[in-house]
Amino acid sequence: MNKRKSGNVLELSDHASSIDFPGLAERHPYDVLGPDQVLDAVEGLGLSSSARVFALNSYENRVYQIGLENGSFVIAKFYRPERWSDAQILEEHAFTLELESLEIPVVPPLLVDGKTLHACVFGDQTFRFSLFPRLAGRPPELDNPDNLQVMGRFLGRVHRVGSKTLFQHRIELSIDQWAAKSRSFLIERNFIPAALMPAYASLTLDLIERINRAFNNCGPLQRLRLHGDCHPGNVLWRGDQPWFVDFDDAINGPAIQDLWMMLSGDRDQRQAQLLEIIEAYEEFFEFDAAELALIEPLRTLRIMHHSAWLAKRWTDPAFPRSFPWFNTERYWAEHILELREQLAALDEPPLRLFPY
Repeated sequence: MNKRKSGNVLELSDHASSIDFPGLAERHPYDVLGPDQVLDAVEGLGLSSSARVFALNSYENRVYQIGLENGSFVIAKFYRPERWSDAQILEEHAFTLELESLEIPVVPPLLVDGKTLHACVFGDQTFRFSLFPRLAGRPPELDNPDNLQVMGRFLGRVHRVGSKTLFQHRIELSIDQWAAKSRSFLIERNFIPAALMPAYASLTLDLIERINRAFNNCGPLQRLRLHGDCHPGNVLWRGDQPWFVDFDDAINGPAIQDLWMMLSGDRDQRQAQLLEIIEAYEEFFEFDAAELALIEPLRTLRIMHHSAWLAKRWTDPAFPRSFPWFNTERYWAEHILELREQLAALDEPPLRLFPY
């Protein structure tokens, strides 16, 4: 084993705090995390590396493929400091391990010395990290009705497990978190150009009011433990089934949050896709048709949240490199146009389980 001494593996506390909107720092914590530190952390758990490190495409966290001396690979995920508490991360891990125990295709973290979450320190910065098995797969082909039904069945199984209890530490899907706080952050930190501020401020207030109305009109919603970010990029297709990866955004919320991002194309296409998914989904878990009215409100929340997410991460050097078009006047003008289109979409009738 190549022994490096730049970091130390630590014991973890389950009581670290979670910060919703970390301040913009001049020096980013990830500045001290390089290949040597990544290998130190992995080898500190007693694994023998081949010193092969390959950075994978990830923005919120830092994720690396590590070669081991025996020829196998592990994936090391270094969680963004101050985003989740230890208890929140461990709750996510417990959910994926529960799903795996029921033979639902997910990718949970590896147990090393009986633990899934570890920590190391480099300089004055502490990182929490986990190891995962490497899993190869291809993007799901969701234009295939058979694949949509397979997706529906497995999501039904995930939600059946998710309905047994709620997360106690992870956050709730909420309008305040995704829309109101996103709006406040962008305005208070002066991200919106002055010439566009009146339009943005007025439009986003209208959207928040409309989204609140849509949720209120749905009445009481059943809350489940959800994947939370179940878009096709977080699904790997292997053989004849999907594997759900990256539960980093696992939350409590309504079932439709894990379903609507599987729909694409024009209204007729989305309607047909929905019918395929729900028919198979209900083989394992009942779907509340009233939640269909939340698809466009949830899409609007995601759009508003995404712009604020980029802004809150802008001091991370990876973000200006990967999103050079962000925070230009053109970007904000197009963002406002997209939000205006969403305001119109909120007036459209929802998709239906019985379209005729």
